[in-house]
Amino acid sequence: MIDHDRIALPDYLEYSPAEMQRRATVFCADLKRRHTVRDFSDRPVPRQLIETCISAAGSAPSGANHQPWFFSVIGDAALKRRIREAAEAEERAFYAGKAGKEWLDALAPLGTDACKPYLETAPWLIAIFAQRRGGVRPDDVHKNYYVSESVGIATGFLIAALHNAGLATLTHTPKPMQFLNAICARPETERPYILLVAGYPAPEATVPVHATVKKSFDAICTFM
Repeated sequence: MIDHDRIALPDYLEYSPAEMQRRATVFCADLKRRHTVRDFSDRPVPRQLIETCISAAGSAPSGANHQPWFFSVIGDAALKRRIREAAEAEERAFYAGKAGKEWLDALAPLGTDACKPYLETAPWLIAIFAQRRGGVRPDDVHKNYYVSESVGIATGFLIAALHNAGLATLTHTPKPMQFLNAICARPETERPYILLVAGYPAPEATVPVHATVKKSFDAICTFM
């Protein structure tokens, strides 16, 4: 029998229109301070802080509430080195021509290349996996729905949570990323989605000017 039990909305808070606008404005301004960085400090970050941010990500909405995500958090130096070596091997092939000229031309203003030292320098790497099968209970093996959309939303929650906590992040997506399954001991039914780098920015960290150029509001939104 399908469980259709419901409970009253447990923790919604309503604000006055003025307070709503104030909160929205502050949140918008704070997120606009977020920048992707590629120069990380090796300063330690408490594990509990990462756990709290991942707990926030785990509250994201998902298809059929199956929550089709798994977060493998890597802080061990030897494992980070293995990930860097595997990622750079894929990146060398990518930049040697596998990506194609159009893609490489699009990346050129960012100044990226196959060298990824931050994969070892940053205190934490978070490998985010998308689960093809699962469910709410640990032993569920149901088909998951809207997997990419669900994991993408959870990843956005995580990035926002880490930024709100005062950390810098980088989304890294070497392709293919199946080496993460082996290193993180995750089953083949899970697909590596993003490798998220988290930590403090290095004192000398810079941001490409190109990355600060954002589309205007009119270019991303219309009201009808």
